[in-house]
Amino acid sequence: MDKKLFGLGMTALKSNFMHLEHPYKLTFSVTYRCQSRCLTCNIWEMKPVNELTLDEIRNFASKNKHFKWIELTGGEPFLRQDIVEIVKAFEEFSKGLYIITMPTNSLTNGTTLLKRIEEILDTGIPKLSITVSLDGYRELHDKIRGIPGNFDKAMHIFKGLMELRKAHRNLFFVFGYTMSKYNKGEFQKTVEEVKKEIPEVTYNDFHINVGQVSDIYYNNADLDIKAPTEEISKEIHEFVRKRHFRLGAIPAIEGVFLKKLERYVETGKAPLKSRSLDASLFMDSYGSVFPSIMWGRKIGNIRETDYSLEPLWKNDAANEIRKLIREGKEPKNWTACEAYQAIVGDVSSFIR
Repeated sequence: MDKKLFGLGMTALKSNFMHLEHPYKLTFSVTYRCQSRCLTCNIWEMKPVNELTLDEIRNFASKNKHFKWIELTGGEPFLRQDIVEIVKAFEEFSKGLYIITMPTNSLTNGTTLLKRIEEILDTGIPKLSITVSLDGYRELHDKIRGIPGNFDKAMHIFKGLMELRKAHRNLFFVFGYTMSKYNKGEFQKTVEEVKKEIPEVTYNDFHINVGQVSDIYYNNADLDIKAPTEEISKEIHEFVRKRHFRLGAIPAIEGVFLKKLERYVETGKAPLKSRSLDASLFMDSYGSVFPSIMWGRKIGNIRETDYSLEPLWKNDAANEIRKLIREGKEPKNWTACEAYQAIVGDVSSFIR
C-alpha cells in the first residue's frame, strides 16, 4: 500500500475514536470565477475581487502542513492561471498529501486544460481525481449549463483524460452528474448518448450528486432545484444496481456514498455523523473558513491569523459549531465534498 494512502487511512480511522488536532481534508474554492450559466447554481453571477493570491496560498500551505486530502474547487478552478503552482505549494508542504480532487466544467480551452492536468500529474501527487461535469445528453446539458457546445467540450476533455491515463497511473476521473428538477428521469438517456461518443464508458465512469442549496457556496438559496424524491430515488437505485465492483479506495468510498445517497433522498436525513470541523473544513477564495460548503457559519479568516488555521480551529466560534453538530443542528446534506470524510471516518460503512 502507498505510504501516503496508509497515512490517510490511519488518520481517518483515528477520527472514529477521537477529536483530531488538525483537519486532514481541506475543501478550498480557489476562485468563484466561472464561465458556466447554470440553472442550478448562481456562482457564475458572483464578481469576485481580492481573492487569495498565489503568495498568500503558499504562505497558508507552509503554515498548515497536515493535509492529506485536498479538494480544489470553484467556480472553475482551471480559470486560475496559477492552478499548477497552487497544487505544487500544497504538495511541497503537506508531506502526507495523498489525493487532490478537482472538478471542471470543460469550458477552459481544451488543450490548455489537459496540459495543466498533465503538469499537476507530473508533480508526483499520488492520486489526482478529476470530475468532468455532465448534467445530461447534448441538448439537455447545454441547456442546464447555459453554454452551447458544452457537452461536446466535456466529451473532448474526457477523451483527453483517457489518453493521459495511459501514461499516468495516478489519474482517476469520472463524469459528475448533478440530479435536479431539470434532468429528472434523464440519466439513462445521458449514459446512452455518452456511449455513442465514447463506447468504452461504463456506469462506473459516472458520479452522481443531488442538487443542493448553499448560500456561501452555490449562491443558490433563492433557487428551486429539487427533483421529485420518488423519481430520483428510483434513478439512483437503478444506477447503483448497474455499477460493477472495482478495486481501489476511491471506488469503494464511492460505492458507499451512492448507497447512502439513495437513503438521504428518501429520508432527507444525513446517513452518517458529520465530520465538519473534525476531519475537514471549507475555505473560500477570500480566506474565510466555514465548517462545510453547506453551512455559512464563518469561524474566521486566515488573513487575520497570519494564514494559520490553528487559532481558528480552536476558537470559540468553532467550538460553538461543534456543539451544534453534536446536537444535530447542522444543515442536513449528503454531497461528496462533505460525505466522503464521513464515510472513511465510519469503518462500519464498509461492512453494512
